[in-house]
Amino acid sequence: MSSESAVLVTGASTGIGAVYAERFAHRGHDLVLVARNHERLTALAERLRDETGVQVDILQADLTQDSDIAAVEQRLREDARIRILVNNAGTSIPGDFLHQSSDDITRLITLNVTSVARLAEAGEGAIVNIASVVGLGPEMGLTVYGATKAFVLFLSQGLDVELSAKGVYVQAVLPAATRTEIWQHSGKDVDTIPGVMEVDKLVDAALVGFDRRESVTIPPLHDETQWQTLNATRQAMLPGFAQSEPAARYLSRS
Repeated sequence: MSSESAVLVTGASTGIGAVYAERFAHRGHDLVLVARNHERLTALAERLRDETGVQVDILQADLTQDSDIAAVEQRLREDARIRILVNNAGTSIPGDFLHQSSDDITRLITLNVTSVARLAEAGEGAIVNIASVVGLGPEMGLTVYGATKAFVLFLSQGLDVELSAKGVYVQAVLPAATRTEIWQHSGKDVDTIPGVMEVDKLVDAALVGFDRRESVTIPPLHDETQWQTLNATRQAMLPGFAQSEPAARYLSRS
């Protein structure tokens, strides 16, 4: 057993989650890997044990199911070794809003929103929430998916406000297009999309932000001042919301 804190990674069987697992294992952290695909989890766990010597547990769970979310919550609360949560599990669905089924939307929200919030509540130490730049851009046309990722960003920022004084570090990571299996779920050919980042580069950049204790890390954004300006403008508006009267532009219909 490693002397380092253990890391629980959701959506760990492939893509971003699998690379996070690799990186933390090579840093000497024991792992708890969570995903639906038992075969992939087992193969990854065996490989990381052989490569690094860390302890790797697997927890098969479908985070669209309440009972499975509860099982992962329980593991987080009862396993004192786990001090880092990587809330990575997420998906997308094909089509635009008017053509997406209510069942698909419900599953999407459960996985991308409900499970993320519930597991974050059970986490402590450090919480890494994988959001997306789509959550900043309704113009991108991924309405429900983008809304779920906007929630993840807001949740992360709110938790940072609430929990930083208690010693809990919360990071939101906002990838743009990244070469993962999510494109298959959304019905798009990733090879037709410009500017796709490889998963290794995305995770390595995100971990630089993690080590620096950034609250929001946007690996594809080269001009950091753009985020700083957006965030500063948002914060500048807050004092002006405390008003007993509507703004003057709403006092007349003309």
